[in-house]
Amino acid sequence: MRIAFLGLGKMGSGMAARLAAAGHSLSVYNRTAARTEPLAKLGARVAESARSAAENADVIIGMTADDASSRAMWLGEQGALAAGNAPDALAIECSTLSYDWVMDLARRVRARGFRYVDAPVTGLPDAAAAGTLTLLVGAEPADLDAARPVFASLATRVLHFGPVGKGTAYKLMVNLLGAIQIASAAEGLAFAEAAGLDLRLVADAIASGQAASPQVVRNVRRFVAADHGGAVNFTPALRLKDVEYALRLAEGLGVPQSFGTVAADVYRRLCAAGFANDNESRVIDVVRPGKPRTN
Repeated sequence: MRIAFLGLGKMGSGMAARLAAAGHSLSVYNRTAARTEPLAKLGARVAESARSAAENADVIIGMTADDASSRAMWLGEQGALAAGNAPDALAIECSTLSYDWVMDLARRVRARGFRYVDAPVTGLPDAAAAGTLTLLVGAEPADLDAARPVFASLATRVLHFGPVGKGTAYKLMVNLLGAIQIASAAEGLAFAEAAGLDLRLVADAIASGQAASPQVVRNVRRFVAADHGGAVNFTPALRLKDVEYALRLAEGLGVPQSFGTVAADVYRRLCAAGFANDNESRVIDVVRPGKPRTN
């Protein structure tokens, strides 16, 4: 297939490399041009704009940070929707975005004559590079079927939650749940630390106990190791963005989110302290007694 890939961050770079390795004809665009260099070495065409990347593509995939960057990729004179494509071109948005923007984008894509698949991903950058992501899909069944040959290179699981928007609704819910889990795990470890417990033993006990989840275990081990600025899996800034999108959707649905509101406040304090781009395990520093350390 002729595939345009828009956005080459930590997740997008690995995903695009998988598509290139699968033999697709790949065009890429990223606002920071240096990130396109590894894809060019794999044979991808580097485009000067999202529109240029998307020209004549069968499939256009977006993988950007937030609503603003997604809009910049799709809209305007140099956006992907201004490209010349076949009427049945497939637009796939893999970013974690607000529900309102996903639905607005879907309407714009369909008005352009394209098909639309809402497919945010779950998994870390190493899973993106290995093609072992899970895709959380909202789409019409026929459009999902059309996307499956592309998804085969990216994911080992494709969960179809219903029509467009349902994949994003699930992704926002589960990322909100993750924020609550990680923030509460940080409070728990601060509690254990203040009580004088051996934190390595605490981390091992959590990993084998009823409170364990993959992200709790991963972050508790990083809490103990004070490993917050090395290999960054997910930043506080991105987590806060997802939480705020989730809280906005929950409010619109009339579902109170007391724990989610508290988690959002914790991540806001973490970002305000100067740690927005560290690993989100840095959250331990805002729940310990006293003020968070500064950079």
